[in-house]
Amino acid sequence: MTKPHVLQVGPYPEWDQTPLDTAYTIHRWWEAADKDELLAKVGPEVRAIATRGDLGASEAMIAACPKLEMISVFGVGYDAVHLASCRARGIKVSNTPDVLTDDVADLAVAMLLSLVRRVVPAEAWVRSGDWAAKGNPPLTRKVSGTRAGILGLGRIGAAIARRCQGFGMQIAYSARSPKPGAEGWTYIPDAAELARNCDHLFVALAATPETRHIVNADVLKALGPDGTVINISRAANVDETALLDALEGGHIAGAALDVFEGEPNLNPRFLSAPNVLLQPHHGSGTVDTRKAMGKLMRDNLTAHFAGQPLVTPVAL
Repeated sequence: MTKPHVLQVGPYPEWDQTPLDTAYTIHRWWEAADKDELLAKVGPEVRAIATRGDLGASEAMIAACPKLEMISVFGVGYDAVHLASCRARGIKVSNTPDVLTDDVADLAVAMLLSLVRRVVPAEAWVRSGDWAAKGNPPLTRKVSGTRAGILGLGRIGAAIARRCQGFGMQIAYSARSPKPGAEGWTYIPDAAELARNCDHLFVALAATPETRHIVNADVLKALGPDGTVINISRAANVDETALLDALEGGHIAGAALDVFEGEPNLNPRFLSAPNVLLQPHHGSGTVDTRKAMGKLMRDNLTAHFAGQPLVTPVAL
């Protein structure tokens, strides 16, 4: 039987690549010297696209595949997929939610602790010999018992909130509407008002046109000079220019970021900005979770070609 043709947008670990190569005729878009030429050649045969959340599938890529039936995303985010094209043509989309929730939430809290307790500068203080030569580094601030604001109370936002509760933090959150199961947490629908009522603002929203730059100059002003921002969602949710201005001007206390516009080529201002913790977009970056994500991505492809419902479909 002829194997289905699948366009693969970016590389996967070997534990995913080998079973994909076995089950499908894989066309490696990212390796093509002339990507347009590849699409013109193989696009008419492609029935599925296997991609990653950061790579997505563009309008042009989808248009080049007239037989396209589904797009399987390795990652929870699917904002880089041209969803309007999918809706118009009835193309199914799947992602890999849940399996990465704990790792991303763990990193978010680790980033908060590292930022506020200045773990990285403190280690540098020891390694440089300053501890022996100059004594103890400057005092930091307490995390336990402070106020956490969760901007976006989906799976990851709720997991962050539960972890913050373990530190005795007061929890407030913003979402489209109050969430079931959030009893004891304060619902504040407006982002600026949420910032005004928290010490640490976690950005955990899905990226949509409506949430673009939702963390803007007004929100940062409301957060104030003692507040911090932790973003483990999508870079587009934060106005990076406003954030850099706030950091450089001392208008907020600090920021911990796992995502950036144009990553990995981030704005060079971040490299010299005061009190900012930079991470390489690795919220889900554990072997355990990446294997689970890959399996779920492949399970969605398998289900589709077996004529079964997708395991984790995206609502279009």
